[in-house]
Amino acid sequence: MAKLPQSIPELVARFGPHLNRTPSGGWTAIGEPDRLVKTHCCFCGQQCGIQLKVKDNRVVGFEPWEEFPFNRGKLCPKGVKRYLQDEHPDRLLSALERTEAGFVPVAYGKAMDRVARELTRVQEQYGRDAVAVLGGASFTNERAYLLGKFARVALRTANIDYNGRLCMVSAAAASKKIFGIDRSANPWSDIPKADVLLLAGSNLAECSPITTDYFWQARENGARIIVLDPRMTPIGRTADLFIPVRPGGDIGVFNGMLHVMIERGWIDRDFIAACTTGWDELERTVHNYPPERGAQIAGVPASMIVRAAEMWGPARTSFLLHARGIEHHSKGVENCMAAINLVAATGRIGREGCGYAMITGQGNGQGGREQGQKCDQLPGARDIENPAHRQYIAGVWGVPEASIPHKGLSAVPIFEAIRDGKIKALLSFCFNPAVSLPDGHFVRAALEQLKFYANVDFFMSETSRYADIVLPAALMEEDEGTTTNVEGRVIHHRKAVDPPGDAREDWKIVCDLAGRLGAGDRFPFQSSREIFDELRLASRGGVADYYGITWERIDREFGVFWPCPSEDHPGTPRLYEGHRFGHADGKAHFQPVDWRPAAEEPDVDFPIVLTTGRVVSQYLSGTQTRRIGGLVDQHPQPRCEMHPRLATELGVADGDFVRVESRRGSVTVRASVVRTIRPDTVFVPYHWPHDRSANNCTAHAIDPVSHIPEYKICAVRVTRVPAPTDALASLEPEAGGVR
Repeated sequence: MAKLPQSIPELVARFGPHLNRTPSGGWTAIGEPDRLVKTHCCFCGQQCGIQLKVKDNRVVGFEPWEEFPFNRGKLCPKGVKRYLQDEHPDRLLSALERTEAGFVPVAYGKAMDRVARELTRVQEQYGRDAVAVLGGASFTNERAYLLGKFARVALRTANIDYNGRLCMVSAAAASKKIFGIDRSANPWSDIPKADVLLLAGSNLAECSPITTDYFWQARENGARIIVLDPRMTPIGRTADLFIPVRPGGDIGVFNGMLHVMIERGWIDRDFIAACTTGWDELERTVHNYPPERGAQIAGVPASMIVRAAEMWGPARTSFLLHARGIEHHSKGVENCMAAINLVAATGRIGREGCGYAMITGQGNGQGGREQGQKCDQLPGARDIENPAHRQYIAGVWGVPEASIPHKGLSAVPIFEAIRDGKIKALLSFCFNPAVSLPDGHFVRAALEQLKFYANVDFFMSETSRYADIVLPAALMEEDEGTTTNVEGRVIHHRKAVDPPGDAREDWKIVCDLAGRLGAGDRFPFQSSREIFDELRLASRGGVADYYGITWERIDREFGVFWPCPSEDHPGTPRLYEGHRFGHADGKAHFQPVDWRPAAEEPDVDFPIVLTTGRVVSQYLSGTQTRRIGGLVDQHPQPRCEMHPRLATELGVADGDFVRVESRRGSVTVRASVVRTIRPDTVFVPYHWPHDRSANNCTAHAIDPVSHIPEYKICAVRVTRVPAPTDALASLEPEAGGVR
């Protein structure tokens, strides 16, 4: 019998649309699909266009959507296989209630009654802020808006935040401080037009694969590429200049580069005088960072910093992008500001091929924070402490301004407050803190202390197992709404199929619960489109103004860039054209930055730096991707990357098991001995739970401004250990030599 082909091109050639890959990795026969639904990937912030094949109310495959301008039909492994989660046997199909015998199905109405009753009881006994709400950065804009309104109008708690707190908030704060607006400044179409690209702290090829194509287009046009990263990632291997910066040392490179640029006259003093403030103080600060001092901080040769300045400084056009590598620090905001200073000092911003962008990690990491589920913001990216902003939103919501709570706690402090007994109940949506928050043992202990916990998700996550009530939610293709991609382009996710069983769209769950809490008159929505129409009004006049955006415009124009204040406004793909910035004075505000050490540096007892991140086949806490066979095959378990020099010191060979241990906890995984990482650093990806969780080790130190956790540096020791006796030892082959 002929062997069944495994690659997608082979399958399409032989069988056309008549086979479907199952979640476990097998194949089933299907007929012709009923229809193709043009929509977008549910995973990272690129939000690539995709067409889903639908038959008999099931998603059975996909086709490229070549017309969508961002990805032109290209998809990464996660996008190709995303639809396989829809029919997974782990899908939650009914509400569950925890009993002494475990979780048992419960009628949806009964479950909702209990959630409303318990939240009311806790607030009556302990106060409104004794209840916290956690949302998701993969929410549509409509769901994010609604959840923020629900927390502040139905529950009237200040304590609402979202898992984007683990992603974009340092970049957001830095961009607001210097440019006045929290958004990437340019569309991705500007990247290929730059002469020099500077990429800091991004494993682009694995975490944002389609963006890599824009880099290759730039290279074909003659661009040179500078990469800063402790690991020589795939993009770093092909860079013109790769700087293997020590984790936490990025400011040494950025300030050192600016020092050289000032000395050699590679700054735009006319632009600085006309369009910026704060330059004199910044110049005094970077005077103290000659390349030699920057090199000492960054752990790289001074010549690399000089060479980076020589490439960046005199360039005609340039584009700087960064991601979690410089953001996941207790000085993440300062890291980002030091990077942005390089852009503003040259005046290369607000014109074609000259730009700045933060690479959004989570699906709606951009829009998810703009519309009100972030603890310090109201819809339209308004400031929750600004009286005029509060008054406007109160008018939209039809409530007294005084009834809107003020700034509450962000994600990590919420769990500290749970441990301290100040927060007694939690309602969370599609957030898996048992895996994704730092210091996992602390987080799991906090979850055990809650008086009541209701969790909404489409799979039983590791966090769901601590809940008293679990409500089944809808996947992205089972609902309709908008998200905002990495560029600031608002796009339309079309509904492809209905939710299975008793699963409900999140907005329906929120509206239902609001009614049971006595606030139903403020949540009369019958569709997500109605929610979007109120969102448009709530955002009107705000920094993130969506008022001129309609679903029809999005469909017609392949997305609309905010701000878009009216329906005849073209949208704003490129911010700051004409060098008018988002501050009241219209100027960019330089922010001087001094380097400071991490919250936890290596010492004699824990002499190695642990840094964490993603791999191409997995996404965030892995709740979805660890259930998709083809993705699991690529990375069945996490590995600990280490340099051959460190491996020799530790007596570790490639494929051996090692224990990576910090002051908080440990993880036991196989070693992967590679030449593409610094000898003082190890890397473990964070997508796995329990004793495979890298976040057992990380510290819950946070940035004082953004409150983002310091995932990228903590002190550990690494020891070779015998192979475990559990299933881990058999999941991967022993491996094969230094790479």
